[in-house]
Amino acid sequence: MRPEPPLSPAEAEKIRRLGRAVIETESEAVAALDGRIDVDFVRACAFMLRCAGRIVVLGMGKSGHVGGKIAATLASTGTPAFFVHPGEASHGDLGMITTKDVVLALSNSGETGEMLTILPLIKRLGVPLITMTGNRRSTLAKAADVALDVSVAKEACPLGLAPTASTTAALAMGDALAVALLESRGFTAEDFARSHPSGSLGRRLLLHVADIMHMGEAIPRVPEGAALKDTLVEMSRKGLGMSAVVDADERVVGIFTDGDLRRALDHSVDVHTTPIEAVMTHGGVTARPDMLAAEALRVMEDNRINALLVVDDERRLIGALNMHDLLRAGVV
Repeated sequence: MRPEPPLSPAEAEKIRRLGRAVIETESEAVAALDGRIDVDFVRACAFMLRCAGRIVVLGMGKSGHVGGKIAATLASTGTPAFFVHPGEASHGDLGMITTKDVVLALSNSGETGEMLTILPLIKRLGVPLITMTGNRRSTLAKAADVALDVSVAKEACPLGLAPTASTTAALAMGDALAVALLESRGFTAEDFARSHPSGSLGRRLLLHVADIMHMGEAIPRVPEGAALKDTLVEMSRKGLGMSAVVDADERVVGIFTDGDLRRALDHSVDVHTTPIEAVMTHGGVTARPDMLAAEALRVMEDNRINALLVVDDERRLIGALNMHDLLRAGVV
């Protein structure tokens, strides 16, 4: 690992002071938005809620980066949206906007050239135009159906040039729109998971026990009356750290685990002659195939166990899983 460059105490303190100043300036910029969650904010949300198409987000430069994030947040929280680069819009991408859409345009100055070039075309489409600008008297804000004010007293950049506090304010306003729309639509955690199937939340809310359990010949099982030694062989072959004990109808009557084996050995039982019923856990905790994998994890944690047998309504054995299966599935 490369050693860090040496800094004097005065240099270190200056860096900390500058960092704190940025956080303070940007915090003030976001706090100032509280009074702007007003009738215009409600009108903007109303246009978006009534939108039969998608929210088309436009922005150049840093506003474009912010707009891309806002579009992604809207799309992942139940409001279909996508980002269009204004420069590309005037070279054909404007065709991506339909009469059913709503346009959300971001420009701190409200006078961005590429935005003003396509403004007449947007107006000609007759779609609602919502703007987020730092200047309510700008050309873009005046042309809007709803103009949201995201102006800031000053940028966090000491030169007052790099968009810093202004982009933070725009991001916060975008999040406010997305969350207000999410709540208004009744968007649920399950809805979020369906749009994030590969994410950890998606796996926790969409993955069921049936999706990851071992089935058929992969399930460790021995019949009632089996010897302990035969159960140990079955456990070793199947590698789940346990075995089900079933009756003639494949109904689970008990489970034998690594923990049961340790307890049996503490009592010096004879593995060759001891029947499994004498050392197994009778009954045992089971799962259902339609149970969420996350719920199965909670059952394991609550009962301090590392494996579960999966049974049907008649308590017939249909599957098995252990903590490693949940780990591989990304549920843990």
